[in-house]
Amino acid sequence: MSNTASLKRTDTAPLSAAFTPAGIATAVASVVLTVVIVSFRPFQPASANLDGGGDIVNQLGFGSLGAFAMFSLLTLAGPGRLRALASLPWLLLLFFFMISVANAIDPNAAFRAAVFTLIGIIAMATVLALPRDGEAYSTVLAFAGFVVVGLSYGGVIFYPSVAIHGTGGFEPEHSGLWRGAFSHKNIAAPVMAGFSFAAIYLFRRGWRWSGVILFLLAMVFMAHTGSKTTAGLVPLSILLVLVPGMIGMRLGVPLVFALAVTGTALATLGIVFIDPLKQLAAHLFPDLTYTGRTTIWEFAGKMIAKQPWLGYGYESFWGTPIVTRIDQTFDQGWDISGIVHGHNGYIDLSVAMGLPALVVAVYVFLIAPMRDYMRIPLYKENVFLGDFFMMVVLFTSLNAFLESFFFRRTDPVWMFFVFGVLGLRLVSRTVIHKSSA
Repeated sequence: MSNTASLKRTDTAPLSAAFTPAGIATAVASVVLTVVIVSFRPFQPASANLDGGGDIVNQLGFGSLGAFAMFSLLTLAGPGRLRALASLPWLLLLFFFMISVANAIDPNAAFRAAVFTLIGIIAMATVLALPRDGEAYSTVLAFAGFVVVGLSYGGVIFYPSVAIHGTGGFEPEHSGLWRGAFSHKNIAAPVMAGFSFAAIYLFRRGWRWSGVILFLLAMVFMAHTGSKTTAGLVPLSILLVLVPGMIGMRLGVPLVFALAVTGTALATLGIVFIDPLKQLAAHLFPDLTYTGRTTIWEFAGKMIAKQPWLGYGYESFWGTPIVTRIDQTFDQGWDISGIVHGHNGYIDLSVAMGLPALVVAVYVFLIAPMRDYMRIPLYKENVFLGDFFMMVVLFTSLNAFLESFFFRRTDPVWMFFVFGVLGLRLVSRTVIHKSSA
């Protein structure tokens, strides 16, 4: 009889553990991360334009999510985690962001869009602050990863007309490429990259099968998006973060990070704005335009020079009369009047918020993460989690030289970037235990 009673207590232990404060916090973080990445409008093409503040589903959904995340952050997160995430440079950057909102062509519309951005940042801070240990972080990443990746595969199999780019729309050249639950292949691919990094974290922590399966699923899906940029950056990000640690040079990762970012900046923006590099690129690679992006960057650079201090305001440049009514030459590599962003996050941040804001952003987005990585305590759980966050930051910061997502509401790529930057800050200031049990 005592054996039977003991078995019953053992059998119910996992269920009761799920309703402890730690279990509830893990569940909340899992749900918040999943919802933020998938959004309340999955399987919607980019042309549907449902990300705006005028969509009632997003208004109610993300408004409720923001309130829920804030409540959870204040009631379930430990004070130490909140202090670790607090940052004066981040507050300064958000101050510039709010100035750009006030400086917008339509401040009311810009404010509604900005609320989405702030909700996304709060949500990612919640996901980071709530898990109590390494097992909890693994649960959150595995749950979100398998749900998001599984949903995307489900769309490809059962809902291909929206989960796969078709011949219609404004980009027929993407026909046959997978986008899954996301609006575009260029969002789906980086999301799969983020979960491939999470899979490596799971594998290193001992979640072998979960890590292997999630990694293979994410990489296969990423290959079918046709994103060459992502396909090149994923293995690079993994190698640049993991290899130095394997050969006993872990502190060399920030140096490698700095060299990768600097080299990418020179190879992209440098050939537009630095005359010697421009001449060298024209001589060695005369057809190098990054699919017409150099034309966009050159135009944006001239416009930034006209308003360098505060920029043009949040969401107040591309697609507005400032751009659409400007005279263009017939041989331009891209129709400037028809694009929705500058295909470079650093350019677009300067356009919207000005060059002083760019300087602050470079510190917050690039320099601070390198410093935080160097300060990570050399405990196994901190190292594993820190390496994951560094892969995310390295990948997204390099991807930002060819795509634009900084402060772009709840864009999944922007959410992963915030997750990585704030995550490095957290693991450099708190000790992550393997398990609280």
